[in-house]
Amino acid sequence: MDIREWIVEYNEEALTADGFDAAIIGMCERFGNTPVVAYDRDKCIEILVEQFAEVHEDHEDYEDPEMNLYEEAEEYFGFNVIGAYVGENTPVYITLRPKDVG
Repeated sequence: MDIREWIVEYNEEALTADGFDAAIIGMCERFGNTPVVAYDRDKCIEILVEQFAEVHEDHEDYEDPEMNLYEEAEEYFGFNVIGAYVGENTPVYITLRPKDVG
């Protein structure tokens, strides 16, 4: 069974974020709502950093002196991913608790 088939078992209408399958950590459930796909926020940022690094390699003349790749990925994520609410089946992005926080 692949990840999409697994998701459909919980919610046939659950939406996913393109390119972030590796960051899926499960399904999020809340009283009165259908389950939605849950992503590891930090893993999503890592995926974007890798994608942006490839773009920068391909376009050697592109460089924003004001921003490093991580900052660029965070800005993009906040505006284009989290900011892409499209209804009740929109995924959620979870910041995982660090192991050293008790």
